[in-house]
Amino acid sequence: MTRDTAELTDDALDDIPLAQIRLPKSETPEELEDLALGDDYALNPDYVEMVVDAADSGDTKRLRELVTALEPADVADLMGFLTADYREEIIPLLDPEALGEIISEMDENLREEVLEATPSVTLARALEELDTDDAADVIDDLDDTKRFQVLAAMGEIDRAAIETTLSYEDETAGRLMQREFLAAPEFWTVGQTIDHVREAGDQLPELFFDVYVVDPTFKPVGAIPISILLRSRRDTPLTELMEAVTEIAVEMDQEEVAYIFDKYHLISAPVIEPGGRLVGQITVDDIVEVIRDEAEEDILALAGVSDAGRDASVVEIVKSRLPWLMLNLATATLAVSGVAIFQAEIAQLVALAILMPIVSSLGGNAGTQTLAVAVRALASKELTTANARRIVLRELLVGLVNGLCLALVMGTATYLFFGAKDHHGKLAIIVGAALIANIFTAALGGILAPLALEKMGRDPAVSSSIFVTFLTDFTGFFAVLLIAALLLH
Repeated sequence: MTRDTAELTDDALDDIPLAQIRLPKSETPEELEDLALGDDYALNPDYVEMVVDAADSGDTKRLRELVTALEPADVADLMGFLTADYREEIIPLLDPEALGEIISEMDENLREEVLEATPSVTLARALEELDTDDAADVIDDLDDTKRFQVLAAMGEIDRAAIETTLSYEDETAGRLMQREFLAAPEFWTVGQTIDHVREAGDQLPELFFDVYVVDPTFKPVGAIPISILLRSRRDTPLTELMEAVTEIAVEMDQEEVAYIFDKYHLISAPVIEPGGRLVGQITVDDIVEVIRDEAEEDILALAGVSDAGRDASVVEIVKSRLPWLMLNLATATLAVSGVAIFQAEIAQLVALAILMPIVSSLGGNAGTQTLAVAVRALASKELTTANARRIVLRELLVGLVNGLCLALVMGTATYLFFGAKDHHGKLAIIVGAALIANIFTAALGGILAPLALEKMGRDPAVSSSIFVTFLTDFTGFFAVLLIAALLLH
């Protein structure tokens, strides 16, 4: 039985979970949204409990109020905290426009499950409300049968636009662009353009920032920011207002597109076919998503893992991580194989077994530092063939200086700790020299490994860490034992 909050004392309220409290039906969507989000704009766990409680009690009206009060991004976040049964109960309560935006905001793994559970006709209506780039991104996640059904249920114009977008290679400007944009012939005036915007209505994108001025062959010759257009006199020719435009080739990789947006501080840019014809536009909101995705991908790749998602099973996570760990096991085994050659030296001076891991660990950390800087510099175009030699020499010098400083500290500590067993300071010399060699090698590998992979056309973030770890482990063990063999005989 539902208890009215007005009848409860403050002490009684403290003993009742928030999910069991029925809030007054007079709440506005704004009040519900304030309740749903914390100060950090993260979804309030108590609000999730309220949604679950409404679904369990069969209160469809309340469930609709709770869900529709949220922004699409927050509903997508909410879906991630619910089970499949609750998600299936919520989907029919959403109108097509909201459903399309919510699906486009979902994590990839969760989206696939929701798409499978959504009827094809409902999904078609929802995707028709999205811009072509977002709709094509969702369609691409469907299996062949469901994709055919959804496209068949869509209008002819929307279907043709999405199929054209899907014909471009993945992670290119063609897949990233939206085909809705505002273009005007170069002989138009400001007044004609504004009248066209008012008459075009739904044919224009929901959000746009520039008017692209085109010649008779539909090639962009300039662009006019909307802010300038609206401040200008109606009889002003567009050619007097237009600015130079930065064009994006339809086959350009999305990382290159993101670099251009960042370099020239663009809000939007026209996308052209090989012949120069205007076919779409890319806006900054798409680029923010690309930058985020590429950054996450590089971070995970450096650690040798993939984004499993919050709903991933143990088996899926193991499959994504185990191969890299197996490769690391092979390289680690190869690295320590050099230890067997120097068994006599280890037996003669057990302290070497204590010091070798320290040398190896410091080298690994130094290599990771250099590697992270190199991968970021390559991604941001700060490291190119034009300055590669200078950067490599700089990192080698840094490695040498760091090695000398660490050798001085570690050598002194070794001498003081082992005292009389130090064979007249030889152990301190061994550790210091090995540290210099390993830190220098770490700098060399950390900068050259990503450069080499980039030159080979491979992602430098994916495999570099494995090579650098192997290099520093091998050098760390081998340098200590080789120098010990030379000094202790």
